[in-house]
Amino acid sequence: MTDLRADSLPPQGAPVRLWGRALRSRNLVVGALLTLVFVLAAVLSFLWTPYEVTGLDIANKIKPPSWRNPLGTDHFGRDILSMIMVGARVSIAVAVVAVGIGMIFGVPLGLLAAARKGSLLDEVIMRANDLVFAFPSLVIAILITATFGPSAVNAIIAIGIFNIPVFARLTRSGALTLWQRDYILAARVAGKGAARISVEHILPNVTNLLIVQGTIQFSLGILAEAGLSYVGLGAQPPTPSWGRMLAESQTMISFAPHMALFPGLAILLTVLGLNLMGDGLRDLFDPKLRGRT
Repeated sequence: MTDLRADSLPPQGAPVRLWGRALRSRNLVVGALLTLVFVLAAVLSFLWTPYEVTGLDIANKIKPPSWRNPLGTDHFGRDILSMIMVGARVSIAVAVVAVGIGMIFGVPLGLLAAARKGSLLDEVIMRANDLVFAFPSLVIAILITATFGPSAVNAIIAIGIFNIPVFARLTRSGALTLWQRDYILAARVAGKGAARISVEHILPNVTNLLIVQGTIQFSLGILAEAGLSYVGLGAQPPTPSWGRMLAESQTMISFAPHMALFPGLAILLTVLGLNLMGDGLRDLFDPKLRGRT
């Protein structure tokens, strides 16, 4: 996991030229461009795809890439490019909502644990986080989706649950450092309570940490969704999914490698783009690493 620290944030009010440094960061630029391609493909799929993804054309099944089908067709004659575009929509939606669940529940828990450091409440929150971390995320996701049934909604809940302790621990770590700062002590002397200090002073100063970690969890969410779909516990037919496209192609890879190649590349490039963007954002916000951007 990327090492993120609250004391790595730019000074408040400093004349920082973020855009200039961002454009000089190769990781950030390349990662943002790769991510943008798949986001645009997902958005475009709401309005247009080359072919209807639920339409079967058995006469043109397992066709290699051609002018008619740039990425070829699958064993049902469906256009792979169209399926990847709609699959991007599913993967991004699952990852966005799952990361949102992690932030909505994890950030307040982290702020609360930091504000009550050393108390029974802090101990309960952190031990609950350790309990979730004791199990691999994919195992938890499989357990939940197998119990309540395979669907995109259950996949979102399963991935989101694992994201909660990630953001809780990160927020608590950053907040504990900030609670020792002079301006926090001044706020306490002025009569502000722990809740108000957490919202007005702590949260704005850990936001950058959360943004960087969010990109990392976003990429992990896409991988988790693909893994669940691969074993049949993610989005269900006829909705296309990158993971299920890989699963359906595994027995045909010797004579139709394009069926596995293109959805695999879609997963690889999307996750690579998000990780590069996360590294670029980390370098952008960390003063010790700014010389590398």
